[in-house]
Amino acid sequence: MSMQTRDRSTAGRWTEADVPDQSGRTAVITGGNSGIGFEAARVLATRGARLILGCRDRGKAHDAVTRIRAAATGADVRVVPLDLASLESVRAAAGQIRSTCERIDLVVNNAGVMMPPYGRTTDGFELQFGINHLGHFALTGLLIDRLAALPGARVVTVSSNNHRDGQINFDDLQSERGYRRMAGYSQSKLANLMFTYELQRRLHAAGTPAIAAAAHPGLTRTDLARYLSPVMTALYVLIERPLAQRAAIGALGTLRAATDPAVRGGDYYGPGRWRGERGYPVRVSSSERSHDEGAQRRLWQESERLTGVGYAI
Repeated sequence: MSMQTRDRSTAGRWTEADVPDQSGRTAVITGGNSGIGFEAARVLATRGARLILGCRDRGKAHDAVTRIRAAATGADVRVVPLDLASLESVRAAAGQIRSTCERIDLVVNNAGVMMPPYGRTTDGFELQFGINHLGHFALTGLLIDRLAALPGARVVTVSSNNHRDGQINFDDLQSERGYRRMAGYSQSKLANLMFTYELQRRLHAAGTPAIAAAAHPGLTRTDLARYLSPVMTALYVLIERPLAQRAAIGALGTLRAATDPAVRGGDYYGPGRWRGERGYPVRVSSSERSHDEGAQRRLWQESERLTGVGYAI
């Protein structure tokens, strides 16, 4: 039986037009300079949100700011240098954000890398696990006290349908005994969901009004495919890319998780058609493995140990 579950609470299509007014809200978005991160940032800006884009490439980031301001005249948007492959950079970025933001209403953990050749972050973590999960775990933990007490505040983490093939290899988290690109990516995307569920449980236990939710874009055209092998690239260009939806559509799951008043803690949103790969966002289910609470707690503990970041909740 398919794990995709259609959200029957909302009739019709959920689109950009359904994003409510965001005036007075501050949103931090990683990787907001391209793909679904940019599209989410653009829409939030048009609704009045103050934006902080955490980006590694300053040139691309400032180009994104120009485009966002063209779409939303007078938009309050700025860039904070952020390299999720460096805990030093993560700490510096969090420090800059904290120095200018007394409150943060939304953190969108969007940036990521998909199936690169084997490599390590500055701190020695396998690239996909280090960037996609540990970097975001650390950044969120360093900002959590700025949003935990705020009604309506959210942490939204972008996962993938590939999480269904993922396993958390606690005996070899950094793939030192063997590395397969897809397995590493799937592990990191499963970690994104397990982090979301454990964070939500901790926020709820602490009695805070903030929530954690997740989203995935389905099959969407972005630059994540840049590390595919020549054979996989050819297959992607011939088969998948023509079927992939625009980034503006892929970003709707993120936007719904981030702004829909009906979202509850622990909800997961993604496309509602074509086995969860295309269409407008609905509430969906994740794999049985992602709901293993023992594994969630163990991953959390390992993430704290590896990053040195604890959560003030």
